[in-house]
Amino acid sequence: MNEPLRSDPPGYATAWLARIRRERARRRWRVLAALLACLLAGVVLTLMLGQSLTPLVTVLRVLGGADVPEAEFIVRELRLPRAVISALSGICFGLGGVAFQTMLRNPLASPDIIGISTGASAAAVFAIVVLSLSGPAVSIVAVVAGLGVALAIYALSWREGVTGARLVLVGIGLAAMLQSFTAYLLTRAPSWSLQEALRWMTGSVNGVQLEQALPLLVALLLFGGLLLSRSRDLETLRMGDDIAAGLGVRLTATRVIVIVAAVGLVAFATAVAGPVAFVAFLSGPIAARLTSRNGSLLIPSALVGALLVLLGDYAGQFLLPARYPVGIVTGVLGAPYLVYLIIRDNKSGGAL
Repeated sequence: MNEPLRSDPPGYATAWLARIRRERARRRWRVLAALLACLLAGVVLTLMLGQSLTPLVTVLRVLGGADVPEAEFIVRELRLPRAVISALSGICFGLGGVAFQTMLRNPLASPDIIGISTGASAAAVFAIVVLSLSGPAVSIVAVVAGLGVALAIYALSWREGVTGARLVLVGIGLAAMLQSFTAYLLTRAPSWSLQEALRWMTGSVNGVQLEQALPLLVALLLFGGLLLSRSRDLETLRMGDDIAAGLGVRLTATRVIVIVAAVGLVAFATAVAGPVAFVAFLSGPIAARLTSRNGSLLIPSALVGALLVLLGDYAGQFLLPARYPVGIVTGVLGAPYLVYLIIRDNKSGGAL
């Protein structure tokens, strides 16, 4: 679209800007609709496809409550919990990751890079191996530890304020310490608890139950609602603290709310699916590329995160030579992008 010239009639520039806004809004809605359609299609396909094909009509009958002996166990007990937990945990990871990246204006400032997910998984392994806990008790320990690690990172990064680069460096250092602690615990783990503990190292939806979706739904309603209520302030923070404060954003209150909500989402997702690698890290940049950074990235990143976990789990189960947990698949996808970001920041004279 041609830019307005000085000789254009009065009001042309206003009309031109209005057309630009309408076109960007249409593009955003098209992207959101496409992501939602892909997510729904992915859920349906994972319910239909596996080691055997279950026709769509049969899947719909089982979901509707019909008694279909040959498919009820496969669809309702095996495939449905995996699909639901994958989608919900991916939404939580996507929302939590992009909230941190936007607030700190740094793509490396993701909960799985700066150690929050690592803290939750380390606490879960400690609870299993040392305290002999299981089930919901382990999840509670993981959530509390995730919040505690986030608070520790924020406190250690404080120096007349918190900068994204300083927080990332502190988080990466703390994550390395926590990983070493987890590795030590695994060497001491008895054989009966080793398998369960290993799930907290990589991230997996193997053996999940549909009942585990309830805490994820509660976390999404509570913490996701908090983030969405602050989406405008969060976007304003991208322009810098001085500009945001000048536009009326309460910096401290907004940061506290965003941090608590984002950590809550990531901690609850980690408590159910484990620390699925790089989903929180990748969701925001992918959503930004798809939407051309038009408007808030919270909802697009949530949908991208759900797709990453859902399709990553399916690929790890059925599309690769051996079966791998979803965290291995997403880790393979995210590691090259992490290296690219570090190289790019070094070349541009960034802080990292």
